[in-house]
Amino acid sequence: MSDTTTNWSRSDDAMIERAIRGGASRRDLLKLMLVSGMAMAAASTVLGRASQAVAATPVKGGALKAAGWSSSTADTLDPAKASLSTDYVRCCSFYNRLTFLDRAGVPQMELAESIDSSDAQTWTIKLKKGVTFHNGKDLTSDDVIYSLKRHLDKATGSKVAAIAIQMTGFKAVDKNTVEITLAGPNADLPTILSMHHFMIVADGTTDFSSGNGTGAFKCKQFEPGVRSIGVRNPNYFKGGPNVDSFEFFAIQDENARINALLSGDIHLAAAINPRSVRLFDGVNGFALSKTTSGNYTDLNIRMDMAPGNNRDFVEGMKYLVNREQIVKSALRGFGVVGNDQPVSPANFYHNAALKPKAFDPEKAKFHFQKAGVLGQPIEVITSDAANSAIDMAVIVQATAAGIGMKLDVKRVPSDGYWSNYWLKAPIHFGNVNPRPTPDILFSLLYKSDAPWNESRFTSEKFDKMLAEARASLDQAKRREIYNEMQIMVSEEAGTIIPAYISNVDAVTEKLKGLEPNPLGGMMGYAFAEYVWLAT
Repeated sequence: MSDTTTNWSRSDDAMIERAIRGGASRRDLLKLMLVSGMAMAAASTVLGRASQAVAATPVKGGALKAAGWSSSTADTLDPAKASLSTDYVRCCSFYNRLTFLDRAGVPQMELAESIDSSDAQTWTIKLKKGVTFHNGKDLTSDDVIYSLKRHLDKATGSKVAAIAIQMTGFKAVDKNTVEITLAGPNADLPTILSMHHFMIVADGTTDFSSGNGTGAFKCKQFEPGVRSIGVRNPNYFKGGPNVDSFEFFAIQDENARINALLSGDIHLAAAINPRSVRLFDGVNGFALSKTTSGNYTDLNIRMDMAPGNNRDFVEGMKYLVNREQIVKSALRGFGVVGNDQPVSPANFYHNAALKPKAFDPEKAKFHFQKAGVLGQPIEVITSDAANSAIDMAVIVQATAAGIGMKLDVKRVPSDGYWSNYWLKAPIHFGNVNPRPTPDILFSLLYKSDAPWNESRFTSEKFDKMLAEARASLDQAKRREIYNEMQIMVSEEAGTIIPAYISNVDAVTEKLKGLEPNPLGGMMGYAFAEYVWLAT
């Protein structure tokens, strides 16, 4: 195979896709590929995909209905306070960000026309012109500054305040140009701004119940804990959406959610547990959409409390976990084996050379004996609140029993789990949603003063490396640093990440255009803008 073929990337695929949607002919596509250095054989393959894409032309019209899995009276349309997938889905339909991540994890411009910096500390953002809010107001620099500064106000209660705090200076250069100054260099700012919380709202907004944004849908109805209904925004600057309306609500009982799909009441049932996939066997007219984007359930051992304050106990637990069996049994194959660090294979900076800890019960037994805990009852807290955590706990418990290790698995209710057990119990499970950059993952979960430091991992060297990688615009250097940091977490922290879990959404075959996205299931929660309903 020629070098030109092997060098073809997902970014090139994206280029071809954009050309297709722009109406390029087959001859134009071929010229584009050859100019890009693509071999003829590879070009033929992509042209085949191009023909399929042209054939799958979006259909306009229809009322889209979808069901998530979590909802409460705390549901919000305030992007800064969004904390659940339900909130993310609604915010993605009513608002826009300055950037968004494509399926390859590369930041693309949305409300921003460009984002530039020469030193990674002072950034210039030029806004697209002609963008309006649902109430007719033009998008300006003031809206961007107001939206971003809200995260710095403690009264807002922003879920990303710890990330936004690095933004220390804001200046409206003109109506369509914003200058942002950071406390220190951060080359990831364009990616950070793609997070759901950084949606842009109108300057001065304090009441978010109307969902007044620039997004693809106008909010017609919003009842927290009940449902939301959006209707097509006829003035949407990106064109579309394809459907006339979008209704979203939650059905917390999974069987009921699946039955709603099978009966035709909804078009998409989000977050299907691997255990339930069998319900679709032999049933025509439905499909499963799988996204492996960095979601994981981890077993956390606090290293500042017994028994985790004994290094041999932590090592023993890492050898005890059968990662392949967890993927096969607990996840029913919907996942990939993890290597005890949070940067997944979907991320550009994933260290593929870092191998998972070998499953070795005898080595585990050696370390448990050395730690003086073999045969002693050790409590492990688990709950349905963390995806597949109960199944994982049972698998680890059974393996432990085979070497004389007594793990006392205590199953607790989902209600109150995150406030009463997560981060608090000596040994417990957690669940982490995808984050777009290693810097965000490490800052939230592993920095010495990280707010969600699940195992109380501390390392001055790690903290310094984090700051160094953040400041560098040299991708090769950043990759080298992040590779080493992943090794440190895998070998030194008390978090065991056995697998990166695939998010599975079930859909009717009438729903078209759904694609994977590194920000999570349901197309990074932004599916409503892009999908269509086949007639």
